[in-house]
Amino acid sequence: MSTIFSKIISGKIPSYKIAENKNFLAFLDVYPLVEGHTLVIPKKEIDNVFDIDDKLFTEYNLFAKKIAIAIGKAIDCQRVGSAVVGLEIPHAHIHIVPLNSMDDINFTRAKLKFTKEEFEKTVEKIKAYL
Repeated sequence: MSTIFSKIISGKIPSYKIAENKNFLAFLDVYPLVEGHTLVIPKKEIDNVFDIDDKLFTEYNLFAKKIAIAIGKAIDCQRVGSAVVGLEIPHAHIHIVPLNSMDDINFTRAKLKFTKEEFEKTVEKIKAYL
């Protein structure tokens, strides 16, 4: 079953890509909690993050770490948090979220809206630190 993330990976749905390699993709969440809110996904369709085999899981977390470090340098924040949450998309994903308060990672609050230009500017800011 093809997920929305698989369609993003294949290019059928556009995204604001931060980084990718043969196994993983990082892109801005289009329904962000804060500026710089990024999703990191494996390119292989795996529903549950904890079903990823150990070798790939280690690579996945190292890839996410690089993205988180770049976000922390690019976005004004006290810390960068991560969360493995969500039931709506059956494709493993890690949320990387810049934090200035715990409410910044509250998934029940209203999502922000940015223009295409604002998303693109955020991508460039983060990419500058990769």
